[in-house]
Amino acid sequence: MKTINMQDMRYLNLFGKITRVNTRFCFKYNENIVFCVPRIFISKAVGERGKNIKQISMILRKRIKVVPKPRGIRDIKSFIEAIVKPVTFKDLEIKNNEIILTAGNQSKAALIGRNKRRLLEMQKIVKDFFGKEFRII
Repeated sequence: MKTINMQDMRYLNLFGKITRVNTRFCFKYNENIVFCVPRIFISKAVGERGKNIKQISMILRKRIKVVPKPRGIRDIKSFIEAIVKPVTFKDLEIKNNEIILTAGNQSKAALIGRNKRRLLEMQKIVKDFFGKEFRII
């Protein structure tokens, strides 16, 4: 896994204090801060009517997402869908050491982003969690 920088550490500490759910997985995607928590703690992390997420969002002045932590290769598709939501894609293939995402023209543009920013962020996330390369076709 990646090393945690000081800013991520601050995000994780704030998340833990407000939600009472400890996690070590936090990253940025599309100007959102995404926290990965075990599947059983998602409702506790979000809080009643989303109050925990709203509180963290107001403090940090950024949008917050909570996604279930993947339990291995079989959760890749649901993990990536949760991160890129509301953007959708057609299919996801795993070949050897590479994950290939198939999307339509509109979705492909949204997934790549201006100056490939979102593509590079997703490549880093996939590399950290699964140790594989990531491509969009």
